[in-house]
Amino acid sequence: MPSVSFNRFIYFVTVVDMGSFTAAADRLGVAKAVVSHQLSKLEEELGTALLIRTTRRLRATEAGRRFYERCIIVLREAENAIDEVSSETGTPAGTLMLTAPLDYGAKIVAPAVAIYLERYPQMKVDLKFTDVKFDLVDNELDLSIRVGWLEDSSAQARRIGTFEQHLVCSPAYAARMRSANHPEVLEDAKWIANGALKEPLRWLFSSADKTVTITGKPVVTANGTEASYVCVLAGIGLAVMPDYQVADDIAGGRLVQILPDWSLPSGGIHAVYPPAKFRPARVRAFVDILEAMERERRS
Repeated sequence: MPSVSFNRFIYFVTVVDMGSFTAAADRLGVAKAVVSHQLSKLEEELGTALLIRTTRRLRATEAGRRFYERCIIVLREAENAIDEVSSETGTPAGTLMLTAPLDYGAKIVAPAVAIYLERYPQMKVDLKFTDVKFDLVDNELDLSIRVGWLEDSSAQARRIGTFEQHLVCSPAYAARMRSANHPEVLEDAKWIANGALKEPLRWLFSSADKTVTITGKPVVTANGTEASYVCVLAGIGLAVMPDYQVADDIAGGRLVQILPDWSLPSGGIHAVYPPAKFRPARVRAFVDILEAMERERRS
């Protein structure tokens, strides 16, 4: 059985992930020659070629691909072992693999990451802002922040906050709607539909003991909350937006809340975890920061 340096697993996985020696060297903070030497030694120790190198690209051989998949498991287990030990002291270690929706990520998660890295300078964060809901296990994610209503009731999730929904438009468009005092008068208005929602134009309004459901008529269908936000700022029409996205704009007069005496259904902000026997310290520390920010935002 060949004797292989554990550190070379890290070099190899990073090279495959980054697609080049240069990018891997930058990621690891070492010289390109060091990465090349470590990979050559690894192939020598294993007695097989792991990478195919050309002037334009680098890719794993068939043996290299199989070895890569095994290395990922070994490195993840090693990281979990470190986390399990560090959890006893509460000290985060390693890299936090995180995903969040684009709109909430830009407004809330990015500032939370800044606090996290300042508090734990030895940590790194691999961050994806997207409205795509990744499988946490397949994508080796530590944590997914999901906003709205969880579809999978079996998910291991923790509710860390809530958000309200506001019907908003630009001041110029609001000037045309001064007589709007009931949801039903809005059905013929110009609506911006958020295509990421199941029912982007059907809304339930509540006021005191009354509830009204209306269906708007879209002039624009956007592909997500961020795109809807840009459209409503441009004065295209009405849109229902989460409070974390538009609170500053309403306060600054860039947007106007329509029918403020009527409320729309509120939603949840959840930390969703992969199946695990324990929560790594790096995950718990970040969720604690995010939950504290949500408490402050709602106070």
